[in-house]
Amino acid sequence: MKVLDLQCGHQHGFEGWFASEDDFAGQLERGLVSCPLCGDARIEKKLSAPRLNLRTSRHEPADRPVDAGAADQTPDLQALQARMIATLRRMVAGSEDVGERFAAQARAMHHGEVEPRNIRGLTTPAEALELLEEGVDVLPLPPLPALKETLQ
Repeated sequence: MKVLDLQCGHQHGFEGWFASEDDFAGQLERGLVSCPLCGDARIEKKLSAPRLNLRTSRHEPADRPVDAGAADQTPDLQALQARMIATLRRMVAGSEDVGERFAAQARAMHHGEVEPRNIRGLTTPAEALELLEEGVDVLPLPPLPALKETLQ
């Protein structure tokens, strides 16, 4: 199993697992590898160090505790991206997809015409702006392909 550090054309870093280098090259050539954050298929392999497990004992922890000086370091971008995807996936899982009826449903909830619930859907940028101006709490997001799929 080969674990590769990959990056899309938008500089989103992610990890890919492949049977071999040839498997990665073949999938890349067939357009099967894409960024889990934005869906970009312009993928390049980044340099990465191999993970070596050099424990002397089966009972010794593989990871050492983080030293106090490391606590004030900036979190790494890949970890932030992974947390963002996980948070957005929880939001998607906990909401109802109302499709193109989003604006009408959001307004109906805002005016007390229907029971409030977590919804998501599609609307135009102009309609989203109108909802915000009316005081309807909405969070416009671009379509992110990684939200509905399992990362491999």
